[in-house]
Formats: sequence, structure tokens, C-alpha cells
Amino acid sequence: RFGFGAFFSVFTTLLVYLDKVYNKTTHTSEFFNTAGRNIKTGLTASVIVSQWTWAATLLQSSNVAWSYGVSGPFWYASGATIQVLLFGVLAIEVKRRARTAHTVTEMVLVRWGKAAHLTFLFFCFLTNIIVTSMLLLGGAATVNALTGMNINLASFLIPWGVIAYTAAGGLKATFMASYIHTAIIMLVLVICVYTVYVKSYSTDSIYDMLQQVASYSTDACELIFQESGKTFFEKGSYSCGPVVDNEKGSYLTMMSLGGLKFGIINIVGNFGTVFVDQSYWQSAIAAKPASTHKGYLLGGLVWFAIPFALATSLGLAGVALQLPISASEAAAGLVPPAVATHLFGSGGSVMMAVMLFMAIVSTGSAESIAVSSLVAYDIYRTYINPEADGRRILLVSKVVIVVFGLSMGVLSVLLHAMGLNLGWVYMFMGTAIGSAVVPLWNMLMWKDANAVGAIAGAWGGLVLALITWIVVAQAQSGEITVDTLGKLEPNLAGNLVAIVSSGLIHVVCSLARPQNYDFKSMGDIKMLEDDQSGLAEEDYSEKFLAEAKAWVTKWGLAFTIIMVIIWPLLSVPAGVFGKGYWSMWVCISIAWSFIATFVIIWLPLYESRDTFLNIFYSMLGQQRPAAAADVVKGEKSKVDTGAAEASKAECSFHRAASEFSAIAECSFHEGVSEFSAVGPERRPVRTSRGRTHGFSHGVLMSCCKYIVGSSPQSVEATLRQPAA
Repeated sequence: RFGFGAFFSVFTTLLVYLDKVYNKTTHTSEFFNTAGRNIKTGLTASVIVSQWTWAATLLQSSNVAWSYGVSGPFWYASGATIQVLLFGVLAIEVKRRARTAHTVTEMVLVRWGKAAHLTFLFFCFLTNIIVTSMLLLGGAATVNALTGMNINLASFLIPWGVIAYTAAGGLKATFMASYIHTAIIMLVLVICVYTVYVKSYSTDSIYDMLQQVASYSTDACELIFQESGKTFFEKGSYSCGPVVDNEKGSYLTMMSLGGLKFGIINIVGNFGTVFVDQSYWQSAIAAKPASTHKGYLLGGLVWFAIPFALATSLGLAGVALQLPISASEAAAGLVPPAVATHLFGSGGSVMMAVMLFMAIVSTGSAESIAVSSLVAYDIYRTYINPEADGRRILLVSKVVIVVFGLSMGVLSVLLHAMGLNLGWVYMFMGTAIGSAVVPLWNMLMWKDANAVGAIAGAWGGLVLALITWIVVAQAQSGEITVDTLGKLEPNLAGNLVAIVSSGLIHVVCSLARPQNYDFKSMGDIKMLEDDQSGLAEEDYSEKFLAEAKAWVTKWGLAFTIIMVIIWPLLSVPAGVFGKGYWSMWVCISIAWSFIATFVIIWLPLYESRDTFLNIFYSMLGQQRPAAAADVVKGEKSKVDTGAAEASKAECSFHRAASEFSAIAECSFHEGVSEFSAVGPERRPVRTSRGRTHGFSHGVLMSCCKYIVGSSPQSVEATLRQPAA
């Protein structure tokens, strides 16, 4: 497994090298931390899927299926999808308000000052620590179960595969690796789903087995779970017999009180791990404006398939097959590896190990680059060396990645020594970081949100949440222990108090003393190098960004309502699922997983085909031939008129069977260019005005870009001077 990790790290580092050498990519500090701000829709979606696929996604989702039945996978998937869908709104606002920002806390600093900056820097680091800890807790426990390796040793070895390519290539390397991670995870997913419901069993056979398990008495369970004639069954320790608080004790119903409680905890907790995690803000900063909103929406919908389909197959199969998995083992995330090993033998163990490694490395890489950006820009540049240049920031970023990668294991070892497992930390995370969610949303979405309310809401919400969490645990169980603090009810109360109280505090304070912020200082965040990649003015028109915001708000809210309200309500009349309803449920999970797999693998490749071809031909020492679908030809003529010169460009654009042509009128006066164009069928096209040194290749390409709506990077233009 670790040999595979070393190979993968070397392979990704090689991709970074090829991109740097053959695509002439310059690794400035800006590029290292923003990936050039021009990531397209498919890769943005792939990165979101990869970042959001934690060890918990693969392991904890099957635990709640094992515990609550079909409601567990649904609430895990829907309760953690809506945050990504809604974050698309903030992603567009970043493009509107702070296009040159590097971190979310930079925006906090310029709007609310140093006290708020330090407050939210604390919550961002806390989020990174919690996410990283969960990655390694689940990963180390699984490696220990599959190979027998010491858990503490595994916790230190797992992160090493992240360090090399992340330090070498920065955010772009993380994105490139994330695509490969996502592709492998999705392929293993469809293999597991297909095997459970098509190859080895069927929807009917799994249905019958689950109904049979729910009907077992304690005596029957004791007969199943025995060794050498002696039972080891303890009620509540194995998933055998009726499910407490489920309708008729069935695993095949959405009428599950435990599942609903988990769903609420999941929704609140995951708002914190998206909205307060710098890695998601960094992905928004890196995406092209035209791709940001679409990438987040697509990424959320694709990600939904992973916990929903995987837990519906492996998680429920673990119950149906009555594998001897204890509650503590399930909470540690061992349901999927146990079922996969049962189904595939040693090959299943390898598949789970590879799948888990992909999840850990991809999210670990994103967390590493997030922490390095926070340290470099928000600590080093802000408080230690305000005069730091790009070269120094790049060095600090790389050093932090290495140090953080090597020290990741300490977090996991400490939590393991305290007796905390993946499930415990997952339930607690909303209590710890949920109070920062509403203030960060208000920072970009509400001009009257003030600093005092943000600080008071974040700290006050945390304190109230911790008090509530402890008090409810004491009231419910009569004692405060690791086990009682890990129960559903204390975590449900703590999660809700964190997000609700902080929101109320911030709103009340802001209404009392509104800030009336104009967002100008956010737009003036300083770049350390004049790297204008991904910052072309035409990509940031207010009209386009307003339309993108309206689009992602409409669809984000629509899918949120469908996933957390309409879908669950539609399943209520079904009560305990019949065979037909269950078959439809499984068919949805299978179809969703197969379609999502195809889209997330194919789309990034299609969008990056030019880059791959350029590298291929460059490695062969040849110039890439111009494709018939990507050729623009222009003719230029000059007319001297004293201090000014006028030029006309004729752009023809050929795509397959279609041909577009138009006339672009360009005029130049003392170095200032204006051009306007009319496209096919006299369609009006935007007008641009800006500084230039004369009629150039770039102006012609811009003309053609506006005429046909194509990206200038995907077009080859040839200028032919008329004969003298």
C-alpha cells in the first residue's frame, strides 16, 4: 500500500514537471497558491469531489447504514451535499468582491480588522486539524484491520505520499492529483455497487435478508454470533434484531428517529467543514469565473453518489450478511473493508486500501496547501514580514507543507490515545466549528454585518455549544465520559446551538450598529507578483457574475430543498419499503453512481484536451498541427491618419460543419484601443477598451473570442500582412 503511495506521489510530481516544462508554466507564489485562477468546470468539480471525499465519506457513511438502515446513507449524502451546492454562491461572490484574494481570512482582515482576523484564523486552523485528524483516524484503523500494521505507525506513514507533489507543484498539483483520485474512487464505487446488487446478490435477496435480520430475537442473534459454542453477542453491540426507533424495527424505512437526528448533526457539522475550510475558498479562488458556479454544483451532485451508493451497497450488505462487526468496529469505520473482503477476498482488501488511500491523499493534500496559504499570507506576511516578496512567500508555503505533512500523524496519535475514533470526532465537529459559519457567510453576503458581531458570534457560539454539549450529556447519562459525550443527543444539541446562537448574535449586533461596507477594500487586496493569469477584465463583467450568482442560487436552493425536504417527505408514505419501492431506491443509487462516474472522468479530459496534445507534441519535439476546428485567420491593414491609426480585422472561425465570420472594427488612438464587433446574423458583441501597443495578435484573438464565445487559449490565430 505504501509502495503504491510512493509510486503515486512520484507519478503526480512527474505530471507537475511535464506541465512546467512543456506548457511553460511559471511557478510564482501566486500560481502556487491559486493555480492561475483559470481552472475549468470539469476539474473544479473533480477537485470538489476529491476534497469532500474524506475517509469518513467512505467509512462513516457505511457505519450509519449499519446502524440506522437506508436512512443512514441518504442523510449522510444529502446532509453533506447541500453545503457544497450553497457554497457555490460564496464562490461567485469571491469573484465579484475579492478576485485577487488568496485566503478567506485575508477578506476578513480587510473588512473587519485584526481581532476578527485572528478569531477566524483560529477557526480555520481548527477545521484543518479536525479534518486531517479524521482522515488519519479512519485510515490508520483500516490499515491496521487489513494489514495488522500498528495504528500509530500508520498514522505517521500515510501522509508522506502527499508531501512531494504538493510541495513541488502547489495547488495545481493538488488539482491534477485530485482528478486521478476521484477517477479511481468512482471506479471502485461502481464495482462495489454492481457486485452487491447485480453480480453476487440482487435487490430482492438483500431485501429479504434485511427483513429477516430485523425479525431476529435476542436468542436468534446469540446463535448467529457465537464461537466454539459460546455466544459473544451483546444487545446494542451488533446490528442484529430490530432497529431502535425505526418503524417496525426495519432497516428498510426512512421513518428512523436515529437517522433523522444524525441527519441534522450531519447538516450542521458539515456547514462548518465547508464554509470554514480554507481549501474550499482556495478552490473558488482558483476556478475560472465562468466555471466556478457550475463546478461547485456539478461537484456536489457527483459527490452525492459516493456515500449514498457505497453505503447503500456495502453498509447494508454488512447487515444483511450478518458479518461479525461490533459497534466499536463500525464506529472506527471498518464496515466497508469487512464487507469488501468478504465479497472479493484479498482483492477486496486491496480495493478498499487503494480507495481509502485516494481519499486520504487528496483531502490531505488540499488541507496541506490550505494550511500553507494561511501561514504564508495570514501569519508570515501579515504579522512577521509585511515586506515579504513572492519568492519568500513561495518558500514559506513549501516549508509549511513539508512540516505539516510530517506532523499530521501527531494529531491522529493523540486522539487515538484519548480513545476517540472517527465516528466520535465526526459527530463533534459541528460543535467545535459551527459558530464560524454564519459570520463568514455574512462577510460576503451582507454589507451591514459588523466586526463586533462576527467576533462575539464566533466565540460566544462556541462557548454556548460546548456548555450545551456537556450539560445534555450529563442530563442524559448521569455522567460525563468519552462515551456519553459521543452520543447522538449531546452532539445534536451542541451542533444546533453553535450555528443558531452565533447567527443570532451576529445579526443582533449588526442590526444595532450596521457597518454599511462597500466591499472596495476587498477588491484592493494586494498581489505580490504581477501575475494576471485568470484576471482578464472580460471574465469579470458585473452582468455575467450577477447572472452566475442568480443561476447558482436558484439551482443550489432548488437541489437543497429537494434533497433535505421533498425527497424525505416523498418516502414517508412508503413506511417500510416494499420490494418494488426498494428496487427503485437501489436503481437510483446505481444509475446515479454510473452517470456520475462517467461525467467526472470524461469532462476534465475533454476540457483539457489541448493541454494534453501540447505536451504530447512537445515531448516528440514537434509543433502541434492546427486542428480544423480551432483555426482563426485574420487579415490586417493599416491606414495612417496622423496621430491615430485605424485597423480592421476580419475573423473567420470554422468549427466542424459550421462557419462563423464577422467583421471587428478596431481603432487605436495614442495607445488606447477600442474594438467592437458584430457576430453571426448581426448579433451584437461586447465592446472593450484598454491600453495596447498597437493592433496585435491578442486583439485579434479577443475580437474572435467575443464573436464566437470561445476561449482565446483554445484558438490559434494567424495574422497575414497584406502585400506592400
